[in-house]
Amino acid sequence: MNLISKAISMACCAVAVSAGVFQAQATEWQNLFDGKTLAGWEATNNPESFQVEDNAIAAGGGPMAHLVYVGPVGNHDFTDFELKMDVRAVAGSNGGVFFHTEPQTGTLKKGYEAQVCDTYPDKRKTGSLVDVRDLDASPVKDGEWFEFGIAVKGKRITVTVNGAPVVEYEEPPSPERKKGRERRLLSHGQIALQAHDPKSMVLYKNIRIRLPDGK
Repeated sequence: MNLISKAISMACCAVAVSAGVFQAQATEWQNLFDGKTLAGWEATNNPESFQVEDNAIAAGGGPMAHLVYVGPVGNHDFTDFELKMDVRAVAGSNGGVFFHTEPQTGTLKKGYEAQVCDTYPDKRKTGSLVDVRDLDASPVKDGEWFEFGIAVKGKRITVTVNGAPVVEYEEPPSPERKKGRERRLLSHGQIALQAHDPKSMVLYKNIRIRLPDGK
């Protein structure tokens, strides 16, 4: 084997080893919702705003409320993670997925929100990192199921719709936030689904998370 061939062979081995190490650094996907009950989830208030319909969590149809994950995965306290779920918004609905949050009544102050809003009259459309990186057009249509993804690694947040990144945000050391959003920061915390208002209905299913190895 000449020197060039040997170098190529060593490089290929290095890539293979690196790929194996990368795969070993993450756990397998873990379900946060059993598709049948709200076991592992708890409403901060107005529990009537959440039901299980057709193997999905139906959020809406009642007063504003938030359904917080309180189950055993990750001891329901997440820092770095990759979260995926299938989402469908009924026409004219608003909703959202909060992360690095905590149970609070009313509007959640702590953590970030990834928006679900296709035609509801809010300029912050589906995929927006609300009041941080807002999108003025939704990448999906009302009534269609789509895969919604949120990943946090260090200070980087990536929001995806059907596998395509729509927001990539790196939190700076001293981020500026508008009044009332001062706690919209990365730290750690829980995941929550929003029921926005009585006329909105957003469905969430196949909710799953992948954590760094050992978490």
